[in-house]
Amino acid sequence: MSNRSLVFIGVLIILTSSLAGGIFTNLQRQGSGAGNGITSEEISNSYREAVKVIQSNYAGKVDYERISESSIQSMLWTLDPHSSFFTQAEFRKLYEDQSSRFFGIGVSILRHRDGVYVQSVIPGTPADKAGLRYGDKFLEVDGKDATSWSSAEVSKNVRGERGTKVRLKMQRAGEEEPLEFEIVRDGVPYPSIRNYFMLRDDIGYIGLTGGFQETTARELDEAISNLKKQGMKRLILDLRNNPGGLLPQAVEVASRFIPQGKVIVSVKGRSQYAKSEELVSKGNKVENFPLVILINGASASASEIVAGAVQDYGRGLIVGTESFGKGLVQKVFPLPMGTGLTLTTARYYTPFGRSLQRDYSNGIYDYYVHHTEDEAKQPVAGQNNDKGTAVVTAGGRIFYGGRGITPDVKVEPLEFNNLRYRINEAAFFFTRLLVSGKVEGLENYKVERTKNVTVVQRDEFPITDKLLSAFRSFVENDKSYGLTQQMIDKDLDYVKARLRQEIVTAHYSLEAGAQVFLEIDPQLLKAIEVLPEAARLAEMTRALSDVS
Repeated sequence: MSNRSLVFIGVLIILTSSLAGGIFTNLQRQGSGAGNGITSEEISNSYREAVKVIQSNYAGKVDYERISESSIQSMLWTLDPHSSFFTQAEFRKLYEDQSSRFFGIGVSILRHRDGVYVQSVIPGTPADKAGLRYGDKFLEVDGKDATSWSSAEVSKNVRGERGTKVRLKMQRAGEEEPLEFEIVRDGVPYPSIRNYFMLRDDIGYIGLTGGFQETTARELDEAISNLKKQGMKRLILDLRNNPGGLLPQAVEVASRFIPQGKVIVSVKGRSQYAKSEELVSKGNKVENFPLVILINGASASASEIVAGAVQDYGRGLIVGTESFGKGLVQKVFPLPMGTGLTLTTARYYTPFGRSLQRDYSNGIYDYYVHHTEDEAKQPVAGQNNDKGTAVVTAGGRIFYGGRGITPDVKVEPLEFNNLRYRINEAAFFFTRLLVSGKVEGLENYKVERTKNVTVVQRDEFPITDKLLSAFRSFVENDKSYGLTQQMIDKDLDYVKARLRQEIVTAHYSLEAGAQVFLEIDPQLLKAIEVLPEAARLAEMTRALSDVS
């Protein structure tokens, strides 16, 4: 099938399906003037004529596939920020993300100042079996120079169909010549819960940061069960940076904390794909322990549904910064040639009627880019907010719609500035040498193969005076990091935490390394502090419900 055919098939199917879905209702209503409504047939004809004019008169070579993609995407973005077109690769990745696994080699990667490096190797994956290690730098992928690629470009080229091969040329610290690998792609786990462990005393932590996928509720049940065996009686559920995902899984997760029969979320639509309905708690495995949920500006959609239900019912406290504010429901529509789109068909509302969706009337750019500016002046839950409608919830608390989820307790995240960026880079490159056995006197830190460990103990890998002295010498000898001894002394606690995180990541896993930074995370520390208040709130709300 030609690219030109793809243009007409892709775009005209959208136009045809628009008649059933009512996409152009707003256009027809507005028209080009009083009484001059624009019909979908007129739009189709105009598009056909535009393509003919381009084909006959354009001076250069026409990329019809690109025209098709941009036409569909531009059309969808006139509707709202979350109706989107997906190319073949993007559509395949969408389904992979929802299935809790994808096909690749099994590495976490990160772009540093001069290229993309392996940050962590997932045990048992093709990369692990082939011998890739923390700190390996991508030089080539299937013969293509990868030194200037972004992390996304490396990821795109490394992923592929199961059973296919990818050839890598890597640079390893301490090795004079590049290493070459031929790796057969296979399934790589992509869990919702990246880590869970006991923080201190009877407090459990669950990091549900990987989206809401097909296995999310099952993963949560397993995490809670294991933590209970370790003595957990209070829980901090981390939804920061969780972009959302499958609506049924959000309902299942909320059902672990909300009694049976209670509304978790209202879905209000007008098409055959999203009839208005209330989704209620299954309530089969309700947990009654004190609960605090962490959110931030990247907590969206399904994450906001869970946080909103917990907040509305007073089941727990929400700590962090304001969530993203995505309250639009998308349905996935496959298109020819393996492409597809997501189309908004309804809106989400919390149990007591708050809209989760932020305003997007100023356009896509303003909606995404200026969200961070909104966070800086966000309110705290219960305070007056002139945006949105006031809603009175369980326990008589007042919240406002139209801003996502406003935390009960606002806490800024750990600060990252230019100095800390320099520290991060220096810590990575120092650790890269360290775990390759190339730091004199510290050869015992050498890593032959990453261990399958996700939880680090507090007394493991301490930053000794000898180790810190070696790091100081490293930055003293390499001025490119722009670090002085005075800078290190000024932020010494952060330096130690970052070094320990990198060392733990290299020896154990990315998840274990992340645990190190949680020990100095101001949002998590505040969550621990307010757990008694969360317990009192839940008890008070429960008592009021019993009375009513």
